[in-house]
Amino acid sequence: MDQQQVNAKKQQELQTQYTTYKNNLQQLAQKIGDVEQETEEHKLVLETLNPLPLDRKCFRMVNGVLLERTVEDVIPALNTNSDGLKKVLDELLKQYKKQQVDMEKWKKKNNIQVVQQ
Repeated sequence: MDQQQVNAKKQQELQTQYTTYKNNLQQLAQKIGDVEQETEEHKLVLETLNPLPLDRKCFRMVNGVLLERTVEDVIPALNTNSDGLKKVLDELLKQYKKQQVDMEKWKKKNNIQVVQQ
């Protein structure tokens, strides 16, 4: 292979790596958005249920099945789910930041300059 073919191949590999980094960041951002939305929904439901009497009937969807429960039964489950979602969100944010740092290091190492983002 001559030098031009080697450069073209290296350039294509770098482009592929860059695309992979961008796609991973996009997927993480999408997951973060989904989890944030679900956390907000849990918060809204908890704010709605908290002032209600504990023996009041309410309905909860579990795996596509609507269950009749009392507010007293549902609030602890919602709190547990909400706490779990916050932990997942924190973990996803850490992964996103780490991926961003890795990408910046890779760009510096390979002297990558993005013309258009």
